[in-house]
Amino acid sequence: MNGPFVRGLAEVGVAGAAGAAGAADAVGAAGAAGAAGAAGAAGAAGAADLGGGKAAGLGELIRAGIPVPPGYVVTAPAFGRMLAAVDPSGSLADAVASLDPGDLPAIGRVAAGVRSRIVSAAVPAEVAAQVTEAYEELGGPVAAVAVRSSATMEDSAGASFAGLQDTYLAVRGAAKVLDAVRRCWASLYNDESVAYRRRLRLPEDGLAMGVVVQRMLRPRAAGVMFTRSPVTGDRSVVAIEGTWGLGSALVSGEVTPDSFTVSKVTGEITGRRTGAKLRLHSFRPNEPGICASAMPIALRGLPCLTDDEARALAAVGRRVEEHYGVPQDIEWALLGDDPACPPMHGDAADRIRVLQSRPETVWAAREQAPLATPKPRASDHILAWLEKPL
Repeated sequence: MNGPFVRGLAEVGVAGAAGAAGAADAVGAAGAAGAAGAAGAAGAAGAADLGGGKAAGLGELIRAGIPVPPGYVVTAPAFGRMLAAVDPSGSLADAVASLDPGDLPAIGRVAAGVRSRIVSAAVPAEVAAQVTEAYEELGGPVAAVAVRSSATMEDSAGASFAGLQDTYLAVRGAAKVLDAVRRCWASLYNDESVAYRRRLRLPEDGLAMGVVVQRMLRPRAAGVMFTRSPVTGDRSVVAIEGTWGLGSALVSGEVTPDSFTVSKVTGEITGRRTGAKLRLHSFRPNEPGICASAMPIALRGLPCLTDDEARALAAVGRRVEEHYGVPQDIEWALLGDDPACPPMHGDAADRIRVLQSRPETVWAAREQAPLATPKPRASDHILAWLEKPL
């Protein structure tokens, strides 16, 4: 599975997620003739730098002993090779970098043009060969996988690109996986993603996209959890939201999720609410794609988690937060319906899989140091400014 364009998830990590941008830039500058050499140099410098934010987070979770679905990452150098093919002069990236963040019509026109160029181009042969080989090693020629974008500036404490780039679920067959990878690359230029980067004045130079490919799960329930209250900022609790089936129903806003608040200190469930779960997203191994249907009436008013499962999830959330040292925003799945998984009456901790973890950004931003130390009188701020050397 190893090569300049594909890495196992266990080989990447958070130590240098942004460094993948440099690797991709090196590949783009090298062009077709020197791409493999540039990618190899980047790999020698540190394979942990190649996957982008989402992949780096998953690799770090694996090293921390947190269970995640098996998979691999199509590296930033692969994106660099693709970009070198569709934009050898760099004119497309320059056009994006020059956009006014307030000019949404212009952003839409330019971004659509970049996406079209990427989606309509063939994946470079050497990249396609490595992606296909890794896919078949993961589960065979017709295995169902999730294909997820992993930008090099994604999932940092200072910027959150959650939901701005593409994810494709239950993708089967090497040709469709390659198409999903290409569309994930193109989604780096989704209108919302470009507008967000321009508002934050993030550089386009060296920006890159990794793509995570993981074996598709068939969860009994799924959702998100925050290792501090998203409402109050309380760091003594874990806040959990979930629904039956795949978490995509929650992310898309089609359900009002169940919610649980669990004390980190005592493990006590201090708050709970059963939501109106009217839609069900499910993955059926013998059927194509994702099935969206009405939630069975028997499940609508039934909590998707038992108390023991909620406490087990909170315990995993604490472990992830302790590993990173800062509060986390975590996507989770709870196995149980698939015959290949442990039975539903088994230990809840054995059935939890973490799909993603990123730093919590809302309360972290509020806790940044103030621009000026508070002073007794407003005039003192002016005097302090005048006393500064020129």
